[in-house]
Amino acid sequence: MTARRDHADDLRGVTRLVVDATREVTTTVEDMHRTIADGPLGLARPFTAPGRVVSSLVYGGVRGVTSLVGRGVDRALAELGPRLGASRPGPEREVLLAAVNGVVGDWLEQSGNPLAIPSRLRRGGVPLALERAALAGAFPSATGRVLVLVHGSCMSDVQWRRRGHDHGEALADALGYTPVYAHYNSGRHISHAGADLATLLEALLAGWPVAVDELVLLGHSMGGLVSRSACHAAERAGHAWRGALRALVCLGSPHHGAPLERGGNLLHGALGATRYTAPLARLARLRGAGITDLRHGAVIDAHWEGVDRFEVGGDRRRPVPLPAGVACYAAAATLAREPSDRPPGDGLVPVDSALGRHPRPELTLAFPPAHQLVVPGASHFDLLDHPQVAAQLAAWLARPALPPG
Repeated sequence: MTARRDHADDLRGVTRLVVDATREVTTTVEDMHRTIADGPLGLARPFTAPGRVVSSLVYGGVRGVTSLVGRGVDRALAELGPRLGASRPGPEREVLLAAVNGVVGDWLEQSGNPLAIPSRLRRGGVPLALERAALAGAFPSATGRVLVLVHGSCMSDVQWRRRGHDHGEALADALGYTPVYAHYNSGRHISHAGADLATLLEALLAGWPVAVDELVLLGHSMGGLVSRSACHAAERAGHAWRGALRALVCLGSPHHGAPLERGGNLLHGALGATRYTAPLARLARLRGAGITDLRHGAVIDAHWEGVDRFEVGGDRRRPVPLPAGVACYAAAATLAREPSDRPPGDGLVPVDSALGRHPRPELTLAFPPAHQLVVPGASHFDLLDHPQVAAQLAAWLARPALPPG
């Protein structure tokens, strides 16, 4: 059962998104119109000056009317909101909202759009109040083994259930864990999502209704990077939960980036190479910070601060090792069905990236060989319900974890 959602907020958010997108597209078309009309090297500019004035009025009018429509809809929704009511959104809306946040989530947040997903912990799609009495009511059979599952890019916590399987529920049945699900805006910087998760975990363990024996983080795709970022943020802030962390498991996490975003970065650079295609680069800059963080696997602020995230360039990261005193595990999938020395990836993340391997030794993550799994003939999303992954998770987490420190 998911939390109730105000219909007026949804409509207001969609309207603002359409208005913002229309303004961006209008500006892009206007820039291309002017560039083409000016001719090669701008030689025709003196002859097109009157036309430029007219076109500015036209395009300015489009932007102005769009803004007026948006403000009018906002006023109407403010009056109609109580009549529209609220309801519990279905899984289709959750999936769509997560995808929109993954693509333009930082834009949604910066513009105050109601569609922006706040960072929170949930159970059954319902946000948790992180206070002892509320947590006791939400988890009447809470155990001292807490498992926090962190979803990937453009996804949500409800998508941990795939084809009837949920790793959280399976580990609860097999090993007595109590699963809690992170829900966050995956379009923001990974380091921002990680800092939010660290703060939420501190409140969660402080209000947990029974003594916490161990905490485990399980991240799929970007969720593994957010979990690593949360560990780093907790160490800097001196959070108590970091001492309770016994294991970190990453499923198909692009620790050293994903080719899809690197390809997008090259395309963005190519669009800016000529006067005629440069306006289109404006649209490529709309993709969220979380997506550009996946180019090389940026997990801390220092990996992206002071750098144009759309600039074409190499890997400038400094090493961020796995959290000390924690049993760390990594699973990768490969579409190849036969084993090989250099297996390809799962369609989104290369095996080497998922296992933390890097040509620069200082960037390689030290997952012990016994803590690595490669699943043949599987895709990136098969890691969410593959029987081999489920069995390996149970085996890994059933063993005595490394002591902290």
